[in-house]
Amino acid sequence: MPVRITALVDPDGGPSVRRLAWLASGGDGAPVGSAFLRLFARPGQDHLAELELHVHPAERRKGTGSLLLRAAVAAARDDGRRCVITQAEAGSAGEEFLAARDFRKVLTLTFTRLALADADIGALTGIIERPHPGYRLASWDGTVPDESADTFVRSRRAMDDMPMGSTDYGTVTWDLERMRDAAAAVERRGDLLHTTVAISEADGEIAGFTELVVPGDGKGDAQHYGTGVLPEHRGRGLGLWMKAASIREARERYPALGGLLADTAEGNAFMRHINDVLGYTPTHTTHEYQFDL
Repeated sequence: MPVRITALVDPDGGPSVRRLAWLASGGDGAPVGSAFLRLFARPGQDHLAELELHVHPAERRKGTGSLLLRAAVAAARDDGRRCVITQAEAGSAGEEFLAARDFRKVLTLTFTRLALADADIGALTGIIERPHPGYRLASWDGTVPDESADTFVRSRRAMDDMPMGSTDYGTVTWDLERMRDAAAAVERRGDLLHTTVAISEADGEIAGFTELVVPGDGKGDAQHYGTGVLPEHRGRGLGLWMKAASIREARERYPALGGLLADTAEGNAFMRHINDVLGYTPTHTTHEYQFDL
């Protein structure tokens, strides 16, 4: 039966991104696949589109994925984008599909999980209580407090040199509006954002941060977002310190939480080492692919 592609209106957007969507349906009207295209709107990334494409396993190899991909790539090209990026799990049918359509592999991500029931609280406490002369820890829930807002904006520079392989990812410029928008998006989903920071006692500036998003009901798995230390403060163990404190707090505050999830670029040896020390175990590997328009 012929497949029909229908463009949809997607309300999920904001000042930094908008989304286009398509639904693939069979001759009987039943959905068989979908595609979402995120179009980044802020300067530094307005050349980029991010694709998410799914086809029901029973409907694959019938041309549905190609039709959805064609619609999404055409929309990205019409919008003046330079490239489209997407992800596929290592060894999956998605990898074969993308490689056959001239997408090139640009980044490898390792996904890991820490089962909170297995977390060594004694070891975490030892890391947290280890002296870090000249620094102290602080934390908050939700949006950054007004008194810390300016220094938190400045601390986002810690992510500027995050390893991204050969991805044409552009540059992300953070300001207070963008940070508050991101925190508000987490809140609208019903999730809980927790941020732990290391503060330099010499000047009161935030030297590094780590973020954790917990499901609103406190169950299931939480997701690590950004973790970074400013270049001038690296080599002092601040990343490990902050993340250990974040893990212990999650364990204490959310006893029904199952685990913590993290994804790390293959080239990010610093963060991979921290996760290994803290007991995270690999779950799967994903590759990021890019198509240049």
